[in-house]
Amino acid sequence: MNLQGRHFLKLLDYSREEILYLLDLAADLKEKKKKGIAVDVLRGRNVALIFEKTSTRTRCAFEVAAHDLGMGTTYLDPSGSQIGKKESIADTARVLGRMYEGIEYRGFGQEIVEELAKYAGVPVWNGLTDDFHPTQMLADMLTIRECLSRLSGIRLVYMGDARFNMGNSYMVVCAKLGMHFTACAPEKYFPDSALVKTCRELAGQSGGTISLTSDPTQAAAGADVICTDVWVSMGEPDAVWEERIRDLSPYQVNRHIMELAGERAIFLHCLPAFHDLKTKIGSEMGARFGITEMEVTDEVFESAQSVVFQEAENRMHTIKAVMAATLGAKV
Repeated sequence: MNLQGRHFLKLLDYSREEILYLLDLAADLKEKKKKGIAVDVLRGRNVALIFEKTSTRTRCAFEVAAHDLGMGTTYLDPSGSQIGKKESIADTARVLGRMYEGIEYRGFGQEIVEELAKYAGVPVWNGLTDDFHPTQMLADMLTIRECLSRLSGIRLVYMGDARFNMGNSYMVVCAKLGMHFTACAPEKYFPDSALVKTCRELAGQSGGTISLTSDPTQAAAGADVICTDVWVSMGEPDAVWEERIRDLSPYQVNRHIMELAGERAIFLHCLPAFHDLKTKIGSEMGARFGITEMEVTDEVFESAQSVVFQEAENRMHTIKAVMAATLGAKV
């Protein structure tokens, strides 16, 4: 399969076969890394990493993946680029596209990464926007396949605020791969109705289903995968914490939820997770609201059903696959 020159902006742009190809490639690259087999076939090439939202996993995954492929990287943090401030998105894209073989963008509006792709002339990869997180989805699908040996027919439940990148992206990838997706949240936190309609049409073709419910007990019963994310995303105002904690506390992933799913079910979280008070924000919210855990309990996070660190590692292998495929590497 030839994906050379393609952008990687959202999984709606990719077919089921293309997604599975990237997962197979990632699995092969992961095996090679474990065996110490070099894949530095892109020596002499360079990629730009634009981070308007900072990250641990995304930055490290892109940098290590690029290094393994033999490439150099330039990291541009929020203070290291004039994108959207002194220089337009289009102009930034045309400058970087003449210096680099690929561009990663992690930030806010999906329209920004789409505009970068329009003008760059080289592959552009979405490291996260408010609407979609496609590299995370590849990592999660690889993890599910490693743990449960299949993807088709898997019942995946997303607990919490399903309106943004993680809820949207889970719904899209499940619809593409013939999985059964359930968003479990208060109605006002359901995904956009137009995207739900699109995903239901896709699921109808793949054999999957898309469900929305506000009943955690109903959603979790018999699920294969339980997922969640932080209740307040980077860049949102501090004032929303009280509302989110009030609205989403009934959707916390705890032992009861995992018992409903069953002992074979796995737990996923894209991280960072507020499962204790050992972070600055976690301790601040604990002091303000008298809580010790938020979207997931420490008991679940540290349990044998939690595969969050395997999932985090897979960010690197799947990102490597995306860059290798779109840059035409022969690995």
